Amino acid sequence: MVNISALVSGGGTNLQAIIDAVSDGRIPGAKMALVISSKPDAYALERARGAGIRTAVVSKAGFPDGESRAAELIRLLEDADTDLVVLAGYMSILQPKITREYAGRIINIHPALLPRHGGEGYYGSRVHRAVLEAGDRESGATVHYVDEGVDSGEIILQGKVPVLDGDTPETLAARVLTVEHRIFVEAINTVIGRLAGKGA
Repeated sequence: MVNISALVSGGGTNLQAIIDAVSDGRIPGAKMALVISSKPDAYALERARGAGIRTAVVSKAGFPDGESRAAELIRLLEDADTDLVVLAGYMSILQPKITREYAGRIINIHPALLPRHGGEGYYGSRVHRAVLEAGDRESGATVHYVDEGVDSGEIILQGKVPVLDGDTPETLAARVLTVEHRIFVEAINTVIGRLAGKGA
């Protein structure tokens, strides 16, 4: 059984897609072990609690410096016997201590076709606005490994959508989100397969 822990900050629609896929067997041999939020009022926590998943909050208010926050995250992940960490709308940059500890076992989803429109400052509606301002004719989502950079890890899977005339950041975001839900599940299965091959 592969224990998956998720880090979240917001509404948690990608988290819900993962919870549903684990529940209905589309991610076989996996269990949602823990959901950690950077914000105490994130709706993603309600989604997790509704599914009977253990939750925790590690916020900047509670842990003002990065080192203490990283130590608490690692403690919680280890306590949950975490095999795979998924960033499902997590809006904080992880300390190198965490990315090293879970190297090859942390993945993130980004709402653009990396390496375009990635890196520091590119998140949420800013990403979709950048796509439109660049005049791109397609966009999509990317699932990638998390390393010590920002959106710089090895790409696992991408899914594309067209950019339509008259798109706004909001309409493009909605179209990309449907792709995010699909490829996140596919990518998790890919990574679990790789971990199994390494004897993890």
